[in-house]
Amino acid sequence: MIKPEQVTEPPGETKLFRSAPLRTFLVFFVIMLVVYVAVSPLVDLVLGASPDSWRATLAQGAIVAALVAGGWAVTARSARATWVRTSDDGLEIASQGSDPVMLHWADVDAAVVHRRGTRMVLEVMPSDMDRVHPVQDNDNGWPAMTETESGTAFTVELSQVWPGPRALRRELARHLTAAR
Repeated sequence: MIKPEQVTEPPGETKLFRSAPLRTFLVFFVIMLVVYVAVSPLVDLVLGASPDSWRATLAQGAIVAALVAGGWAVTARSARATWVRTSDDGLEIASQGSDPVMLHWADVDAAVVHRRGTRMVLEVMPSDMDRVHPVQDNDNGWPAMTETESGTAFTVELSQVWPGPRALRRELARHLTAAR
C-alpha cells in the first residue's frame, strides 16, 4: 500500500481523507463505555439484582468497550489503509490496500457518498476508464470497482475515514460544481 505521503501532492489546495483505526477505536470505546455504564443499572433494576458498585460497573464497561471497539477497528474492511485526496487537479483514491489512482475533475461523471447498510461508501464513476491515471504502480491493483446503474464505479469504504464522509461530500460538491 502506498501512503499518501509517498505520492507527490498535486499543486494547489488539497484535502486528505484517510482511514484512522485508532481514532475509530477511541470513538467506539467511549460510546460503548457510556452505553454500558448507563444501561447496567437499568438491567439490575429489571432483573431485581443488587446493583454493582460503580467501580465494578466501570471496569466491566471498559473491558466490554475495549473488546467491541477493538474488534470493530481491526476486523472492519475499512481498517485496511484507505485514503482519498481532493485537489484543484482532481481526485486521488487508494482504497483498502490498493494502488492509488487519479481522476481529473473533468473525467468524473459522478461521485456519490451514500450509506450501504451500516457503512458509508464513496462511489466514483469515471467518464472513461481509459482516462484513469495510476499514480504509482505497486502491483496491488486498482481500488475496488462495482457496477452501478450509471456504469462502472470505484468504491471506497468510508467508515473509518477522517475527516468524515460529510466533509468529503462537501469537498466533492465544491470541486464537481466548479468543474462543470
